[in-house]
Amino acid sequence: MASKANKIALFTINTPQMRAFHLTWMAFFVCFFAWFACAPLMPVIKGEFGLTVGQIANINIAAVAITILVRLVVGPMCDRFGPRKAYTWLLALGAIPVLGVAAAQSYESFLFFRLLIGAVGASFVITQYHTSVMFGPKVVGTANAAAAGWGNAGGGAAQALMPLLLGAMIMLGVSEGYGWRAALLVPGVLMLVMAAVYWRFTQDCPEGNYAELRAAGVNIEAGKKGGWASFKAAAANYRVWMLFVTYGACFGIEIFIHNIAAVYYVDNYNLTLAQAGMAAGSFGLLALFARALGGWVSDRMALNGNLNRRVTLLFILMIGEGAGLLWFANAGTVGFAVVAMLVFGLFTHMACGATYALVPFIDGKALGGVAGIIGAGGNVGAVLAGFLLKGTGDIRQTLFVLGGLVMLSALCAVAVRFSANPDEQALSASATA
Repeated sequence: MASKANKIALFTINTPQMRAFHLTWMAFFVCFFAWFACAPLMPVIKGEFGLTVGQIANINIAAVAITILVRLVVGPMCDRFGPRKAYTWLLALGAIPVLGVAAAQSYESFLFFRLLIGAVGASFVITQYHTSVMFGPKVVGTANAAAAGWGNAGGGAAQALMPLLLGAMIMLGVSEGYGWRAALLVPGVLMLVMAAVYWRFTQDCPEGNYAELRAAGVNIEAGKKGGWASFKAAAANYRVWMLFVTYGACFGIEIFIHNIAAVYYVDNYNLTLAQAGMAAGSFGLLALFARALGGWVSDRMALNGNLNRRVTLLFILMIGEGAGLLWFANAGTVGFAVVAMLVFGLFTHMACGATYALVPFIDGKALGGVAGIIGAGGNVGAVLAGFLLKGTGDIRQTLFVLGGLVMLSALCAVAVRFSANPDEQALSASATA
């Protein structure tokens, strides 16, 4: 019978583990491209609808708010129905509001579709779940972080490519008002294509699909506590809530930066839309390697089986993220701002990777619930950052406050520490073995 992979054979798709690895990050990339496709076009959309700072803040909050609920639900659903079905349905249904936002004719309708688009952000949880059940403890941190990082780069790609796509539409003779709408059709179509590919070429775990395995009487450890039971088991574990906070302080900041970066560069440094898109896109494109680096370093530090080394790494990365964010908030020129953003972005993405390098070791029998709750923490952080921006009315001031809060939240990473008892660490590790 097939088992979890203990190495990442990057240049092959001959095994179910590597097919799942590559298709999860590709699906995640498409979802994140769709999720953030509106953000770099906001300066144009702002002008068309006459949006105020408060309305833009509402749109940013809406973009991440519903993801909290969907992430909480989709993790346990992976335990119940399997990641293959969960991802296929998320891609297919998520394409509807992505296509719908292009038809928005008012602030209210745009806000509504932007709210629904946030559901595709739950793709992250399915990605982490699928790689967690496919790879063994020696490489699961690297697999989780690499798949998440490469998928996350979809947000950066959207920042850089959507303004260029709009420009191409205008060159073809389409007006700016119709051009941004036509550009937003592209990610919706890509999601439908990816849904078909995911259904055809993946399976739930190394042994096969959950439904068939259960029908054959096979015990599925990773999906043992399905649905509500998975959620309750995860919610009762204090380490889950500590990582809920830390993930809010790293991934939540990442989402917030994606949503405000283009507007920030245009308003504060007088960049053009294309220049702002390239600057903002560089932050997201760090995910191509930085998340994977965080997971890889976490795996290397834990080679002797000491889970607390993973925890210490997360603490250090979050302190670096907070310090870098304070630097970014105080950058006086666009050159320093971009450098500062790349520095704190490196720490931010690595912290995200280091967080999910810990997730498989919290409770392997309720993996979906653990992944879902912690993943939802990222969106809670983004929503709270959005409300902070709405309260201050100033992006620079908001960034400064967030820098201090990130450094404070690093204390939650320390609280995740596992006991020195080797039996507990062995028990945690055995959940993914």
